[in-house]
Amino acid sequence: MKINELPIKVRYQETDMMGVVYHANYLVWFEMGRTSLIEDLGFKYHEIEKKGVVSPVVDASVSFKQPVRYGDDVYVKTWVEDYDGLRITYGYQVYHADGKVAVEGETKHVIVKKESFRPVSIRRSFPEWHEAYVHAMEEQ
Repeated sequence: MKINELPIKVRYQETDMMGVVYHANYLVWFEMGRTSLIEDLGFKYHEIEKKGVVSPVVDASVSFKQPVRYGDDVYVKTWVEDYDGLRITYGYQVYHADGKVAVEGETKHVIVKKESFRPVSIRRSFPEWHEAYVHAMEEQ
C-alpha cells in the first residue's frame, strides 16, 4: 500500500499543562497527513472541493501509546486502510524519530455534495480518484 510520511516539529502551543501534545491536535495532524497523501496520489483537496464535493469525517478513533512532547520530532504515517467506492478509511501512525509509535488511529469519510450533504459515489463521479485509491491500497 502507498504510505505518506509527514514530518512534524511539535510546537509549544500544541501542548497542554502536562507538557504533552493535547489529544485533539492528533486529529489535526491526521488531517495534515491525509491531505499530504491525497497530494501524493495526484490530487489537491481544494481542487476537489471546486467540483462541489467535500469529505466529512463520519468516525474517528485515536489510541495513545506514549506521549509526544514540545520540541519532539515526529512523523505522521498515513495510508488508505479501506475503500469501497463510497467510503474511505484512512489509517495513521504518529511515531518518534527512533521509530517508537506514539499514537495510532483512523478516520472514516464519505464524499458528499457540498450543498446537500448527499453521498456521492467516487467510483462513478470521479473515476481517476477511484483508481488512485484502488492502486494506493494495492501498491507494495
